[in-house]
Amino acid sequence: MSVTRNVRAVRIAPSDAVVRRAADGTVYMRASEPLGSYPARITDWLEYWAAQAPDRTFLAQRDGDGWRCVSYGSALARVRCLAQALLDRRLSLDRPIVILSGNGIEHGLLALAAMYVGVPYAPIAPAYSLQAKEYSALQRIFERVEPALVFTDNGAPFARALRAVAADRAELVVSESPGDLRATAFAELERTPVSPAVDEAKQNVNGDTIAKVLFTSGSTGRPKGVINTQRMLCSNQEMIRSVLTFLTDEPPVVCDWSPWNHTAGGNHNFGLALTNGGTLYIDEGKPTPALFAATLRNLREIPCTAHFAVPRFYEMLMPHLRSDAALRQTFFSRVKLLFYAAAGLGQRFWDELRDLAVDACGEEIMIMTGFGATETAPFAFTTGTLNAFAGMVGLPAPGMELKLSPADSKMEARVRGPNITPGYWRDDELTAAAFDEEGFYRLGDAMRFADASDSRKGLVFDGRLAEDFKLSTGTWVSVGPLRARILAQAAGLAQDVVIAGHDRDYLTALVFPNLQMCLELAGASAGTTVRDVLSHPALVSRFSDIFTTLAMESTGSSTFVARAIVLEDPPSMDAREVTDKGSINQKAVLAHRAAFVDELYSASPSPRVLIARQAAAAATPLR
Repeated sequence: MSVTRNVRAVRIAPSDAVVRRAADGTVYMRASEPLGSYPARITDWLEYWAAQAPDRTFLAQRDGDGWRCVSYGSALARVRCLAQALLDRRLSLDRPIVILSGNGIEHGLLALAAMYVGVPYAPIAPAYSLQAKEYSALQRIFERVEPALVFTDNGAPFARALRAVAADRAELVVSESPGDLRATAFAELERTPVSPAVDEAKQNVNGDTIAKVLFTSGSTGRPKGVINTQRMLCSNQEMIRSVLTFLTDEPPVVCDWSPWNHTAGGNHNFGLALTNGGTLYIDEGKPTPALFAATLRNLREIPCTAHFAVPRFYEMLMPHLRSDAALRQTFFSRVKLLFYAAAGLGQRFWDELRDLAVDACGEEIMIMTGFGATETAPFAFTTGTLNAFAGMVGLPAPGMELKLSPADSKMEARVRGPNITPGYWRDDELTAAAFDEEGFYRLGDAMRFADASDSRKGLVFDGRLAEDFKLSTGTWVSVGPLRARILAQAAGLAQDVVIAGHDRDYLTALVFPNLQMCLELAGASAGTTVRDVLSHPALVSRFSDIFTTLAMESTGSSTFVARAIVLEDPPSMDAREVTDKGSINQKAVLAHRAAFVDELYSASPSPRVLIARQAAAAATPLR
C-alpha cells in the first residue's frame, strides 16, 4: 500500500530552459525567464534594511550561553565608521585588506565597510595560518595581494604566521589579544567620526568595482585569486531570489558555519541573509567529529527557515535528528528547504533525509541542489522544481548562459553572464586561459543531459575533465562518476577517495576513511590507534566488500577499482592535498603519496592492500 507524502509548502520558481544546438555539436542553453533588476552595490541592501527594519537582528554570534547580536541599524552605523577609518588610511585598489580569521561579527562588518567604499579585501582560510606547519601558500598570497591592512579577531593564534609573512609591511588590526604584536584595536577604527568622504566614495562604487578576492587552490595547488565584482555579487543574489522565491515571503533565518573565505559561505549564505533582510547566526561549529557538538547546540536553539550546506553536514546530522527529540522539534519547526552543494549527496542519504523529515513532522521537506564555482559567485545551476536525484545539477539560473562544448567523449561546460568573474587577481595569463573565444568561462567540468531526449529535464555532473585519464588500453576513465559510486557504496565510511591508474592496466584507489564511523564499526575506544582501527577485521571486511560489490557490478575496466589502500594519515594542507574549501586535490594526493600508488601496483602487494574479489568472468590483471 503506497503512502502519500505531503510536501511542506515552499515557493520555488518553475524550471525551464531554451536550448539551441550548433552544427558542430555545441549546445547553448539559458533559462526561459529573464533575470530581474538588481542594485549596483551589495551594500545598498544594508542601507535598505537599516531603513526598513533597523531593529531586526542581522548578525548573531555565540557569546557564552547567549548570542551577541547586531541589528541592521547598528550594523550600518558601525560600517560607516569603519569605512571612514579605511579611507583615512588611504586604502584602495592598490592598498587592499587581508582578513585572516574566520567568521565573526567584526569580520562581517569590516568586509561590508570595505565594499561600502570600494576597497578590495581578501578573506583567507584560517587553516593557512593555524594548521599549516610552514607558510609558503600564505606567503604567496601576501605577495600577490600586497595588503596595507591585515585583520584578525584574535591576534595570539595568528602570531606565528603573521611574523612569518607580514612583518611590518601592513597595519595589523585585532579585536582582542594582540600579545606582543604591534596592532591597532578594532574598536579604535569603529570610533572614527564619519565625514562626507564616505558618501562620496560610496557613489564611486559601481558594478565593475572589485568587492573581494577569493583565493582557491583549485586542482593545481597554486592559490588563485578569483576577482569578485559588485555586479557578480548583486546579480547572483537576484538569481537566487528568482529561483528561491520563498525568500521574499519572510526574512530568512540561517544558522551557518560555512567559511566566509569560500564563495558558498561568504557570497551565497552571507549575501542571502543581507539581501533578504534575514538573520545569520554564525555557527562556530563544523561538520567534523571535534566541532559538530557546537553545531548541534546551536541548532537546538535556532529554528532556521532553510539550510544551505555541504553533504557532510546532513550526513552527520541525521543520526542526531533520529535520537534527539529537542533537536528534531526545532530543526523541522520552520524549515522550508534543505539545500546542498559543493559535493554529491549519495542517493542513500538523500532518501533517508526525505524519510526522516516525513517521520519527524509529517511533511516532506523540499531538497534541492545545484552547481557553481568561486568564479560564478557561486549560484549557477539549480535543480529547482525538477524531479532531482543525486548527481543532478539542474538547469542554468536566470541571467546565465551555458555552452556545452564537445571534448573527446564528453561535453565541457562553459558559462557566461553577469555573475561570472572578469578574471584572476594580477594574473593576466591565467585570466586569458580561463575564457574561450566567445567569452564563456571554462568551468573545467563535464555535464550531460539527464534525459538525452529532453534537455529541459536537467543536467547531470559528469566529472572534472582535468581528473580524467586513460588506462594503458586507451580506455578513458571518468573519475568523477566513479568516485561518486565508491562514496555512495561506502555509505559514509569513506570520507573521500582518490583514483589512480593513468597509463596502467587497471584502476586503484587511495581511501581517506571517516574515522568516527570506523571507530564505531570496529567497536573501538577513542584512544585506539588509527592503525589498529583500520586493521580491525570488521573494517577490512567492510572495505573489501565495498570494492568487490562495485567490481561485480562493473561494465568494464574503467568502472571499478581493483585494489585499494585505506590511508592512516588525513589529507595534508602543507602538501596541498586539501584545498581551502576542504575538497580533495586529486593530483596533489597522487604526487605526495606516490609510494602508496607504487604499492598498489606491486607484484607482491602488502597485507594492507585490499583486492576486489571478482565474481564475473571478466578478465582482471590481478588473477
